[in-house]
Amino acid sequence: MNLTEFRNSEFSSRPHFLLFGNPVSHSLSPLMHNTAAAYYDIDITYHAIRLEQHELSTLAAHLNDTSFKGANITIPYKQVLMDFVDRLDETASDIGAINTIVKDSYSLAGYNTDSYGFSVPLEPYAEELEEGRAIVFGTGGATKAIIHALDNLGFIEIVLISRNPSTNKGSFDKESVRVEGYDSWTAFGEEAALIVNATPIGMSPKADEAPILEEEMDILSGKLCYDIVYSPLKTRFLSLAEEAGARTIGGLEMLMYQGSRSFELWTGKSFPIKEIRKKLHDAIKT
Repeated sequence: MNLTEFRNSEFSSRPHFLLFGNPVSHSLSPLMHNTAAAYYDIDITYHAIRLEQHELSTLAAHLNDTSFKGANITIPYKQVLMDFVDRLDETASDIGAINTIVKDSYSLAGYNTDSYGFSVPLEPYAEELEEGRAIVFGTGGATKAIIHALDNLGFIEIVLISRNPSTNKGSFDKESVRVEGYDSWTAFGEEAALIVNATPIGMSPKADEAPILEEEMDILSGKLCYDIVYSPLKTRFLSLAEEAGARTIGGLEMLMYQGSRSFELWTGKSFPIKEIRKKLHDAIKT
């Protein structure tokens, strides 16, 4: 439903968290957060809202409703809704985007938990990754949060692989970051410690696609490969990586941990990860 429909529904007067984006019908965030709320017996519900551009003029009023308790934000509003909060936390300010709104009385704070969510699955490998090179396929919405996470993990070089490298080179003003084309990623791959797919390539229903060619898979050998796509659970990229002898991390981990951090900011409680992982696996079933 869109924001207007939600505000006219019976749910709007009850305590709620919302997800703002467009589209949002595919989102698993309601499943995660409603599972967590039920686990802790918190009387609150989470709803995915398809926010239309023309509804931005009424959004501020809803954010001030006493029944509104917090929100997540996804594409295309992670930068737009920065103007709707009273302050930004340091991470959100550094990244230049928010994915979480925390409400304290009538004050709204913007946070970015994507960097945290991306980092947590990498923590067991932190020592071996420090001062290494990372290759990141994609320069889209998640990339700046990933760069923030990789900087904090101590990577000294981050190579972004773009279909339009000349256009995107000016978008990432960091000494540790360089932008290259898909035709040259293999030149940097041999010395990389981590290879990340931060594109939608391989997402259902196009699950047979990957950001690399099959004949390039040997470069993945011995590397840590991370795909932020979570449906299917094992993408084509991760299958190629495993076949080449790489260790892999699936996108479900980032999804859960960014959600867990948001929930913690709202309630002071962390996700029951075991229960939520099972629910998500059952929902995706691949």
